[in-house]
Amino acid sequence: MAHIAYLPPDQALTSLRSSLQGLSSAEAARRRVEFGPNRVEAARRVSPWLSFLREFTHFFALILWLAAGLALMADYYQPGSGMRPLAFAILGVIAVNGVFSFWQSWRAERALAALRELLPQRVRRLRDGVEQTVEAAELVPGDIVMLGEGDKVPADCRILATDGIRINLATLTGEAQARSGLVEAVAEPDPLAARNLLLAGTLVVSGNATALVFATGMRTEFGRIAHLTQTAGEPESPLQREIRRVSRIVAVLAAALGVVFFVIGRAIGLPFWDTFMFAIGVIVANVPEGLLPTVTLSLAMATQRMARRNALVRHLPAVEALGSTTVICSDKTGTLTENRMSVRRWHVAPGVDAVPEALRAVAGLCHDLRFTAGDASGDPMELALWQFAGKPPASLRCGELPFDADRRRMSVMHAVDDAVHLRCKGAPESVIACCSTRWTPQGEAPLNHAERVELTRVQEAMAADGLRVIACAERRFAPGTAAHEGGLCLVGLIGLEDPPRADVAEAVSRCHIAGIRVIMVTGDHPSTALAIGREIGLVRGATPVVLRGESIRRMTPAQLQLALDAPEVICARVSAEQKMLVVQALQRKGEIVAVTGDGVNDAPALKTADIGIAMGRSGTDVAKEAADLVLLDDHFGSIVNAVEEGRAVFANIRKFLTYILTSNIPEVVPYLAFVLLRIPLPLTVIQILAVDLGTDLLPALALGAEPPRDDVMHQAPRRRGERLLNWPLLLRAYLWLGLIQAALAMTAFFVVLRHDGWRWGEVLGPQDPTYLAATTACLAAIVCAQVANLFVCRDPLEASWRLPLWSNRLLWAGLGCELLLLALIVYAPALQSLFGTAALPLGLWPWLALGAALLFALEEGRKAWMRHRQRGRSSPR
Repeated sequence: MAHIAYLPPDQALTSLRSSLQGLSSAEAARRRVEFGPNRVEAARRVSPWLSFLREFTHFFALILWLAAGLALMADYYQPGSGMRPLAFAILGVIAVNGVFSFWQSWRAERALAALRELLPQRVRRLRDGVEQTVEAAELVPGDIVMLGEGDKVPADCRILATDGIRINLATLTGEAQARSGLVEAVAEPDPLAARNLLLAGTLVVSGNATALVFATGMRTEFGRIAHLTQTAGEPESPLQREIRRVSRIVAVLAAALGVVFFVIGRAIGLPFWDTFMFAIGVIVANVPEGLLPTVTLSLAMATQRMARRNALVRHLPAVEALGSTTVICSDKTGTLTENRMSVRRWHVAPGVDAVPEALRAVAGLCHDLRFTAGDASGDPMELALWQFAGKPPASLRCGELPFDADRRRMSVMHAVDDAVHLRCKGAPESVIACCSTRWTPQGEAPLNHAERVELTRVQEAMAADGLRVIACAERRFAPGTAAHEGGLCLVGLIGLEDPPRADVAEAVSRCHIAGIRVIMVTGDHPSTALAIGREIGLVRGATPVVLRGESIRRMTPAQLQLALDAPEVICARVSAEQKMLVVQALQRKGEIVAVTGDGVNDAPALKTADIGIAMGRSGTDVAKEAADLVLLDDHFGSIVNAVEEGRAVFANIRKFLTYILTSNIPEVVPYLAFVLLRIPLPLTVIQILAVDLGTDLLPALALGAEPPRDDVMHQAPRRRGERLLNWPLLLRAYLWLGLIQAALAMTAFFVVLRHDGWRWGEVLGPQDPTYLAATTACLAAIVCAQVANLFVCRDPLEASWRLPLWSNRLLWAGLGCELLLLALIVYAPALQSLFGTAALPLGLWPWLALGAALLFALEEGRKAWMRHRQRGRSSPR
């Protein structure tokens, strides 16, 4: 692509077999067939329907399908056993889980549509020597196009002629500073840096040009970035990996237990269908049917909390992924800074405290701003200078020497009375070299060597503070004299900055405390990035590592990984691919990477990262559609707030996972007792579903809504390999809380049986009042114990009474719904018929409450013992 930049305009035309009259209609039609339409093509993607079906065929779902199929088979061979309602209930669970999971994982791939929107719909071109206005999709290599102020470049083009054209490449490079275009050939291999090229998707800020199209559609630099965005793999979030792992472990355990106890039942002589129903019950009891919907709803509630803190979540698993972030690769402009330039310092001459009118005139009149209804828009730097000058009105120009990268300055001429005023601004070394005098309050004075040395010192001092230094000069010419940039009078120096956001330094400090590295990855100049980094506390040491984009491109993967080992790193002048290389290198190092971005150039890195964060105000549609999270206020501080919420999500999922898994043991033990002790089945399968998908659901969701602990940002990020379902959690849920609940449930079951005169070995029918009351007591004991479990699960170590009781209102709502649903199951006739329950005597409830209090006391005793052990290990010996 870049070779055309080396050629003069006439040779560029020859290389594409075109001319200044444009292509002929016949040749253009032939090329349209060969090169295709000028649009970004979509990559082949998995059908949404196929993605939807996959949610019903993963391992967790297959276990439930098996249980439902077995229940229907049991109902067919033994009608009236209650298996048909169970089968339909399990199918309902599969449907709910599948829809929730699909909604959670399916992302509308609209990044491509957003890319197309950035390309112009219509463009002016020459065809057979006649100017036409056509659809941009009709362009082919060799076409001649005419571009003016406000146009978006429709394809990659080589400038043939120009009148002061300036291009904003922010969507491709991330730099807000407009760049002037050249006609001459340049020896620049990088198309993004070649100033005689106009690239698709960029904006014409001012001036106009005639240009030769040399690349269209996916062959453009824009199309190449689109391809990177389409093909960049979306990594599975840590939470997705852990939920998949938990689901498989639990599903395998449930199926294995079902098979094992079916074999045991047959071995001890139980009837086939009784053993078959028993196996189904074991499977259903061990599969936490409410896990996936509870996880999804918990994440959805976290997104609402994040939205209130100006972080809009587009992809639910990103909530937790952000909480486990170890590195944030942050853009500079608009995220760490305010995305607006302002004049911070100026220098004219020693002892001058007021801004002279000559300096205001150069700052306010030497620009390419556009005016609408008296207001100005355009280059941020020129806008800042115009505001510094007091917002002078637009004036009539009589000439202009546009900004040029070789000259590094621009000049504007105005006719004033009987003279022509030339006003010049640019890089100090360029402008001062053209000056022979300097401004003083008494008039012009010669600019001697000592003063030039002093000006260099002042300029370096400003640059060391991260300011962009601009020199201003002027000269008057008599009418009829050719204006030129020589013998100018230096008016002064102006230092501008894009100031850091007010509280971004505090946010960066919170990241340091939380053990999160922040790496600035920007398209700006290294010295500017380094100065801002020091100002906000991102860089504290004397020797930070500054990686330039070109250096990153030349590094091997191993070299880049080693370079990123430095504690303080800044990446400057990076392209889209180089930013993605940094992200991938960090991920290979085992980091969980969050990336911010706002331009088209950021989209590949946003998709590659574990968590992509786009700017809501300044970001392009492409960046927003490629991201997982959109900042509504473009503020780095909102990222830190979102990290805090994300960390709470992982802890909360562990809390409700403990709560949900605890009830599995009192649901399984009745089936073991049924087989081994030859007693009536203490808990039916439909009653198990009443707990898993009924009474447990809202309390578990309340645990998922627990607010972040005060010290959550004082802890290091958890290790990448840390498991959601670990041994301490399993031991606490299954072998401690679960066994306590099972003992309470079986005690309640036997108490009711004995109270009603049941004797060991006596067979009870499924509708026997004594049997119904006993199973109801077993169910009620589990639910009452879960009430106490709700409070002890709020923290694995902290005493429950030390946690603020009203910080989570949903906790009390969940508790109320749990008890109300239990009362309806026990006393409402319709639900009694559905769940096989009977009304319990009121005198039994105090005993059930006492059992719940016992669980609370035992668990709080365990916590106190664990806290004592921790203090013993941490105290000095």
